[in-house]
Amino acid sequence: MSLRGNSISGLLLLLLLVCMSAFVEELDDSFLETRGADDIWLIKFYAPWCSFCKQLDPVWHQIGSELRSVGSPVNVGKSDATVSIGLAKEFKVRGYPAILMLKKDVKYNYSGPRTREGILDFANRVGGPLVRSLSSLQLFQHAMDRHDVMFVYVGATSPLKVVSLPSLPAVVVFKDGAYFTFNVERDGDLKSWINRERFQNYMKIDSYTLYAMGETGKLVLLALVEANSLCKESLRYKSLVEKVSSENRETYSRHFHFGYMEGGDYIKGLVMGEVTLPSLIVVNLSNDGYFLPPGAMETERHLLDFLDGVLESSIECQGGNSVHQRIRRIIYDIQVTLTPLISQAPLFGCFLVGFPLAIAIFFCYLCRKARSNMSEDDDEGDALSAPSPQSRKKLSDKKSD
Repeated sequence: MSLRGNSISGLLLLLLLVCMSAFVEELDDSFLETRGADDIWLIKFYAPWCSFCKQLDPVWHQIGSELRSVGSPVNVGKSDATVSIGLAKEFKVRGYPAILMLKKDVKYNYSGPRTREGILDFANRVGGPLVRSLSSLQLFQHAMDRHDVMFVYVGATSPLKVVSLPSLPAVVVFKDGAYFTFNVERDGDLKSWINRERFQNYMKIDSYTLYAMGETGKLVLLALVEANSLCKESLRYKSLVEKVSSENRETYSRHFHFGYMEGGDYIKGLVMGEVTLPSLIVVNLSNDGYFLPPGAMETERHLLDFLDGVLESSIECQGGNSVHQRIRRIIYDIQVTLTPLISQAPLFGCFLVGFPLAIAIFFCYLCRKARSNMSEDDDEGDALSAPSPQSRKKLSDKKSD
């Protein structure tokens, strides 16, 4: 009986694994040619010998099953990077397991914890909102508990009366402990409104969230603070930004996202220099520009004046994506990459810098030598084609005869 029970349990487990694997598609080098233009994909790149990839595999199948069960538009796939080399190269895979999302030809790299909750949160934020029917108060409350931001369409005959609305039907967003109703005269296009409102008014922001915020067309006010053991000034900056975001929502929410970011590594690449912690900065993700406060931010009034100055263009936008700035950014990235390498391994670093330079000098030498040889050949040809004085004299005497 025990053996039979174990056999049944094993069979059920096998069936469960087979069903879950059906929600994860194996991708090869033909993926980019066969996928739909509007498809959204969450992809894990793995190597057969990677132990971390093997540990993540059951979690990955759980993620595929859950996203399919809630009707998510996100497709889940995995690819053996040692076999599908072209696909791995296209996504610039450097290590295993690598988790990325592809949405309308834009690639998003996931660098968070390799947990089911962390990856699902990443997929839902990048993939966009999910749509499902909320037919009871229990379902509504369950959805509210799982989402920091939730958009709800309330029909004229909806049995779910969760809030008091002036008119039905209506579109409502629930976030920040409150709800806000879409108004076409005030908010314009519904799709644009949803795109602007899909983030909390004030939140912790990491690099890929900041990148996604750039799609909304809003500026982002950041309090840059330490990753650990926040000082008194960092706590004051966070509190100041949160207070301004909540008390001035009607004035600034259409133009700004508000939040804080731990550490300044990402912003260093944007400003191409050192970043003081704590500090405040407004980022324009649409053109890689940024605004710095003109003075100390001691009070709420100082911060409001700073935001007004940004909107009125009285504060200069620095950075940007002009040709000059792009060249500067390339040079900065090279310096950031090579500086620690040279300091840790001077000989190897000098080799990496000197070898391409030596090749370039060698090619310049070959081109110059080839050009000088061509010039010498032209001079010899001119000399051969021009008659000598003796030849000209003989020709003259022959004509006189």
